[in-house]
Parts: sequence; structure tokens; C-alpha cells
Amino acid sequence: MRQEEKKTIHAAVIGAALFLLIQIFRTTLGQIENQDALLALYLIVGCCNIALGFAVFAQGWLFFSDKLSKARLYTSALFLGVCLFDFLHTLSFVDIPVISTYIGTDQSLWLLTFSRLASALGILFIFSGEDQPVSVSGKKRVYAVSIPLIVLTLAAIMFGHYLVDGDNGTAWLDTVKHIADMAVLFVYLLSVGIIVYPGKREKSASLLIIIRALIFFALGQVFFMNLFSVGDADYLFGMLSTTVAYYLMLTGIYRLTIEEPYHENQQAEARINYLAYHDELTGLPNRRRLLQQVDEIVMQGVKKTGNSYSALVILNINHFKNINDSLGYVAGDQMLTLVAQRIAGVVRGNEGLYSMGGDEFGFLITQRTSIESCHDRVVDLLQLFETPVSMDSGEYHLSLSLGMSIFPGDGDTAEQLIQNADTAVHNAKGQGVEFRRYVPAMQTKAKERLKLENDLRRALENNEFYLVYQPQVELVTEEIVGMEALLRWNHPKRGNVSPVEFIPVAEESGLIVPIGEWVLRTAILQNKQWQDAGYQPICVSINLSMRQFLQPNLDGKIAAILDEIGLDPRYVDLEITESMTLDKETAFDQLNRLKRIGVFISIDDFGTGYSSLHYLKNMPIDRLKIDRSFVSEVMEDSNNAAIVSTITSMAHHLKLKVTAEGVENKEQLDFLREQQCHEAQGYLFSKPVKAFEFESAFLKPLQGLHS
Repeated sequence: MRQEEKKTIHAAVIGAALFLLIQIFRTTLGQIENQDALLALYLIVGCCNIALGFAVFAQGWLFFSDKLSKARLYTSALFLGVCLFDFLHTLSFVDIPVISTYIGTDQSLWLLTFSRLASALGILFIFSGEDQPVSVSGKKRVYAVSIPLIVLTLAAIMFGHYLVDGDNGTAWLDTVKHIADMAVLFVYLLSVGIIVYPGKREKSASLLIIIRALIFFALGQVFFMNLFSVGDADYLFGMLSTTVAYYLMLTGIYRLTIEEPYHENQQAEARINYLAYHDELTGLPNRRRLLQQVDEIVMQGVKKTGNSYSALVILNINHFKNINDSLGYVAGDQMLTLVAQRIAGVVRGNEGLYSMGGDEFGFLITQRTSIESCHDRVVDLLQLFETPVSMDSGEYHLSLSLGMSIFPGDGDTAEQLIQNADTAVHNAKGQGVEFRRYVPAMQTKAKERLKLENDLRRALENNEFYLVYQPQVELVTEEIVGMEALLRWNHPKRGNVSPVEFIPVAEESGLIVPIGEWVLRTAILQNKQWQDAGYQPICVSINLSMRQFLQPNLDGKIAAILDEIGLDPRYVDLEITESMTLDKETAFDQLNRLKRIGVFISIDDFGTGYSSLHYLKNMPIDRLKIDRSFVSEVMEDSNNAAIVSTITSMAHHLKLKVTAEGVENKEQLDFLREQQCHEAQGYLFSKPVKAFEFESAFLKPLQGLHS
């Protein structure tokens, strides 16, 4: 139980005990009662109440008036009236000459009742709901209503006795006053019950203080009701209880409407400042913070003399996009967190780890005496991921690419050092190596890559892409049974750009999706045109990229293209890679939807990815394509020969077709025939050729159409 909750319970117990003790010793109190002393004490306590009530009003009226909330504004207006009622009641009750002339004792007690009734109803209304901010103009409206209401109530009480005639009227008023006193007590207790209702949100410490105030308000009201009269001492104890209640109310309202919002704002600002300089996922300092740190290093380096080196290393997780695409973003986030934890575990003095966003991290090495020591530290980082990373879905072997820039030498500003380290890491990835230190020549390559991406964006609009087709031969009959459509780019200035150069750029930039859709439409349209021209129908194989394959509406797009062009789906073969099936559930769902269209599905480059044989037997596929890396050395490397033989045998048992890629000589062809491989493609039969060449060299007319 929290400390404030204990205090609230203690307040209730103390209040009840105090009331019981006074009732037990009421006879003794009656004997020592001194009228003048009681009235003097009453005046002092009443003045304290007035001061505390005015403080509650001033708190809302004067302090932070530009940041008002409903609780502050309404409480301020409420206690303005309450302290005025208390002021008139106190002065009239103790027979201050001027005031008592106009307000008698009975009216004085009515003022007290109205004061308590107003505070009870007001507190119930204000604190039983959620607090909300209000505009400064709302302040004027509230006081424009509340002040006339207070004046009218005072006037009604002060001049009400003129409307009452005789003893019957007075008796009637006594009954009404008794009912009003009971109502006040009931509302106080009801307020406590509503505020502490367990179905509401957890109570703040300040709200618990207000609950304690209500407890003492209720205790004071019990004394004011004078059920067990011992004279004016009851009213004195009631006023004392009310003084405690006022003090608690002042404290609670201050904490609820001023102190707590202030601390909440501080926490929010601290959170904003934290997020401005930290990565929310990993908790690491971010690029902005790294920029500050490197700036400091540069400034210090300008002032220093002697050999002192600092290195900025950018670490990039290789093939992280495949993990993200295949396993999902939740698993990708988990992977990033685990990688960050592993690197952070080896950070030494004068080093720092930073998140650069996505799958990149910055590693800052400072105050080294030589460049060689910076290189040695890079070697340590590369060795971190020799052991796999364990996740909920299994263990995964990761590799990193690292790029490094050195200060002084590789940049004069923080931005340059970070940019150059980033250039180096992308150069390392492009070269397929683990580590590169920045050299100026890399900047030229980076600019070329950026230009290539920009040119790639315009290539589709400018009709610079075209398709070539490579025949697929059935080994038993040596007939052309299919063809693979392959993308080529004729750059207006550079001429033909190798797919090895532009396909990775298209995949990283996301351009592979519209380009892939163009390939699908163009290949399907070409096949349909050949069929309409009277050539024997054959199947066209089309490669899908990872981004294409993961599109939720891929089946709908392909079905729409087939329907628009009018090609039978059985003449389309979609090729995917094993890495696309890493997320088994997503892959199975996508493949089943594609199969329902009626197309064929092949796994390209089989043997180089991650497929599990357990899943392979249930996967809705039609064909395996043996990667050219195994076929090219099948006669020289017995291991490759064994792999090809195993894949072919396995495919036969699974009732799948097998196509071998990269067949370049007769010896390879004979070996594949011995293994009962169904089909083959490669330079032995033909290199990929343009549509008109393929038509003239390999397509056969249907019998009876071309005689």
C-alpha cells in the first residue's frame, strides 16, 4: 500500500476516534466551558478558515493563470463564495457589533450551512470527473456567473427572516436547516465514495489528500449538526476540523492542479529530450547524439598537438532486409535489439555505440595512439558474430559489413566523417567484403550509384528496358518446352547495363516492384502474341523479387494481367528463391493463392538458400531449378556432382520437375541425362536472345497453321 493511502486511512481513523473521545468526555467539557474563551477561540479558528479559503481562491486566480484547468478554476470560484460565507458567519457568530446588527445568530448558522453545502456539492462536482484544461476566457465567464450567485444567496439569507412570522415559521426553518445539515454530511460522504470508487483510475497522491480533506469536512459537519450538544464547544471543534480540511484541500488542489502538471510537463520534456537523442527501439544514443560527440572530438582535435586518432565505424547487418521481409518486422526489431546488446557488451572506455537508424550502428573509438589500433578494434567487432544470434524463431548466423573513417585525415567536420564512414560501409557491401576504410575514390562510386538510381527511375518511363529469352530444353526429346524471360537495360548513354549492377539498386530502392510488374506484363503479352501468331504454345518463366512476392495483392495483380491479355495461366511459370520461403506461414499462404490462379511455380537457384526438406514436401511448387554454380563444375568437383544427383533424385521422389541452369558443354548435358534431369538451359543451347531472334530460331508453328 502506498504511503498516501496509509495516511488517508489514518485520517479516517483519527477523525472517528477524535469524535468518540469528545463524546465520551462531553460532560467534562461542558463543566469547563467558558463562553468568552470559546468565542475568542472561535474567532481565531474562523479567521484561519477564511485565510485558507481565500488562499484556495487566490491559488486559482493568481498563480499560472494562463495554464488553468477546470478543477483549478471551479475550485477557485467555489472557495471565493465559501470564504465569504465563512467570513460573515464567523463575525456574526461571535457578536462583532457592526455585523451582528444585520446578521443574527440564526442567520449566522444558515450562512454556515450554506457554506458547507456549497463546498460539499462543489467538491463532488469538481473532483468526481476528469480534469481538463480551459481557456483564459473561461475564467471570466465562471466568475461572471459565480459572483452574482454568491451575492444573491447572501441577500436571501440576510433578509430571509423578514419573510418568517412567528414561532411556526421558525420551527419550519429549523426542520429545513436540520435536513440541509444532513444533506451536507451525506454529500461529503458521497464525494468520498465516488472519488475512491475502485472502478476509476488509480488515485494520485494529491487526490488522496483531497479525500482526507473530505473526511475532516464530514467530521466538522457532524459537530455542526450538534446531535449531542455540549454548548458552543461543538461548533469550535467543528471549526477546528474544518481548518484541517481547508489546509488539506489547499495542499491537495495545489498538488493536483499545479505541482503534478508541472512535474508531468517536466517528465514529458525529459522524455522528448531523451527521444531526440536516443533510439526508441534499442535505447542507444542516436545519430544526432553521435554528431554532437564527433563535433566535440573535431573541436578538441583542432586544439591538440601530437598523435591522437579517433575512428568512426559504421556497422551494417548484411541481408537484414531478407530477415525483415521473411520473418516480419517484429522479429526484425528483436534482431536489432539483440545485435545492439551484443555490441554494447564489448564497449570499452573511450568508446561508444550509437544507433544510426534501421540496421546500421555507429561505433566511436577515441584517443588512440595509432591507426593500427583502430584497425585491430575493427577485427574484434567482426568476430562478435561468429556465433549465431538466438531468437524465438531459431538461431541465425549474421555477418556485418564495416566502414571506417579516421580523424584526422578522412574529414574535417562531423558530417564529413559520418558520411565518409557510411560511404565506406556501402562500398564494403558492394564489394562483398567485411571491412573498408574510406578512401576518396569511394565517393566517386557512391555518386555513380546515386546517379544510377536516378537513371533507373526514368528508365521505365522512357522505355529503356527490354526482355531477352533463353530457351529451356527437354532432355529426352531435345525440344524447346519453355523459355525464361530476363530483364535487360539499354541506357541512353552507357549502353547495356549489366543486371548484376542495376538489379540490386532496384531492389534496395523499391523500384523492383514497378519494374517487376512491367516484366510480368511484357513477358505474358509476348507469349500471347506468339500463340496468336500460330506458334506452338510454350511456358514462359518469370522471376519474382522478394518485394514482389510479399505483396498481399500479388495474386490479384497477376490474375488481372492474365485476364486482360487473355493468356492461359498454365503457360506462365513464376520463379521464386529459397530465401522467400524463410517465413513459412507467409510463403505458404502466398504460394497457395498463386496456385489457385493456375500458374506454375518453380524454386530458382535451388541449393543455395535456406529451404527445409520438411517444408519442401508440402510446398505447392512444380519445379526445382538447380543453380548454375553446381552445374558449372559438375565434371570437376565430385561434391557438386553429388549435390546435383541428390537434388534430382529428391525431386523425382517428390514428383517435381528438375531444370538445370548454366549448361555449357556436352559433358555436363550427358551427366544430367544420366541423373534423369528433365530440362536444361544454358549457353550450350543458346544465350538469352531478343524476342525476334527467339521467334525465328526456336518457335515452331502448330501443324496445319503454317504449311
